[in-house]
Amino acid sequence: MEFGLMTEPQLGMTYDRLLGAARFCESNGVEVFARSDHYTFPRFEAPHATDAFATLGGLARETSRIGLCVLVSPITFRHPGVIAKTAATIDEMSGGRMILGLGTGWMEEEHAAFGMPFPDMAERYARLEEALTYLWAAFGRSGGGFEGEFYSLTADEIRPRPTGSLPIVVGGSGPHRTPRLAGTFADEYNLMVMPPAEIAVRVERAREAAVAAGRDPGTLRISVMGAAVTGRNEASFRENLERVAAAHPFGRSPEQLESTMRERGLPVGPGEEARAALAALEDAGVSRFYLQHLGPFDDDLLEDQFASLRA
Repeated sequence: MEFGLMTEPQLGMTYDRLLGAARFCESNGVEVFARSDHYTFPRFEAPHATDAFATLGGLARETSRIGLCVLVSPITFRHPGVIAKTAATIDEMSGGRMILGLGTGWMEEEHAAFGMPFPDMAERYARLEEALTYLWAAFGRSGGGFEGEFYSLTADEIRPRPTGSLPIVVGGSGPHRTPRLAGTFADEYNLMVMPPAEIAVRVERAREAAVAAGRDPGTLRISVMGAAVTGRNEASFRENLERVAAAHPFGRSPEQLESTMRERGLPVGPGEEARAALAALEDAGVSRFYLQHLGPFDDDLLEDQFASLRA
């Protein structure tokens, strides 16, 4: 199992805080640093929502090893031409470490706050599929240009080309359309943590879609994103749980946090118990776990979390 650290900067993280978290990953064997893409978060008081691509561009020059992932960018925010140029530029700046996550978008309130259109779900899925087709052409994965209902691209070669492989992640937990898009276009299919049996069904559908698209289904990485609280033993787990609960942006007691996590099947408890939850996800096809961490971003806490998950 590979690991990523997933951050939610719209809940109050400055660029310097993101840099500290990315440097932790760089120094502690975490494979990927990821961040969400939100312009605001009206459900949170005074959100400090930095731009996802701008911050990853900065991190591209201040790290040297880790993957840098936007998980995921709503297609409603940017034209796919802007996404293509920005992602390829960050890939060049990072020496080929950019990972591009795309999704339909879901938070209507942030679109309303900035006066951005928020089409219905059917149109958002249609736009996402066209954007993925567009990006394949822009990145040189398919020949020629693209002509769709919402977007078009001439057949001229677009530069810069990605420096590395520039993996595309399709994120979402829907049971039918998202697996199809992931299997058809994505290098990585990302879901929220759910019961392993439900993950396995979606993975199978994604792999079937890959076969239908003429792709090798074995090359599709399956990843999940979710919280985890663990520790080397019962005492360190309890201490870590209290620290995570105290920093929770929406206010959770340790008991509330543990109960909710257990109900959702998330890795929680002393290391052996948390690793058993990871093993169940791995049996369903998952090979990368993004630890969605909301704080505190103390190195000793994060070290204990990842060491206990890996042991």
